[in-house]
Amino acid sequence: MIHLPPHAPGMRIGLFGGSFDPPHEGHAHVSQVALQRLALDRLWWLVTPGNPLKETAGLPSLTQRIAAAQKIARDPRIVVTGLEAEIGARYTADTLRFLHRRCPGARFVWIMGADNLLQFHRWRDWQEIAHTTPIAIVDRPGATFRAASAKAAQRFASARLPESAAALLADMPPPALVYLHAPRVAQSSTALRSARLFAGAAALPPEQGGP
Repeated sequence: MIHLPPHAPGMRIGLFGGSFDPPHEGHAHVSQVALQRLALDRLWWLVTPGNPLKETAGLPSLTQRIAAAQKIARDPRIVVTGLEAEIGARYTADTLRFLHRRCPGARFVWIMGADNLLQFHRWRDWQEIAHTTPIAIVDRPGATFRAASAKAAQRFASARLPESAAALLADMPPPALVYLHAPRVAQSSTALRSARLFAGAAALPPEQGGP
């Protein structure tokens, strides 16, 4: 049996997917911006089994990452779920097809950081995603100016809403997207993983050499 988070027709639900390796305050910040600016009722963190575009060697278990994410996602409107593993979805497009089929009437919005928009055109069936689900892009450090030139941003330029209309996004027929600016948090999972690896290497005992 598939365990879907609580939902109902008419609910405005944000979907925020990622490896969450590790989860951090940047994830929480993006979530708060999305909840407030998009007038969402709920936000689901979809903790993926593994990102097809990233190396997964050394990736902590799904259970570990969900537990860590639950400690960061302190807002009661945020639900952390391993839904994609339950339904056997490897790609976001598969997840969205499942949710649109199983949750008729729910108003889903896909949420991503501006850094992910830069590679969105590499996602499987990315144009289908944009044609079935409104998308909110939240500004991230280092991606502010580059995001405007992203292939996906150019492809769907005519579908972009003014930021002042962000609260209407969930009700708009796709393709529809909005770019949200807000105070930014510089933390990233990549930097935290690098720091973790460096700390682990520093803790190793020195090699013994000589006769």
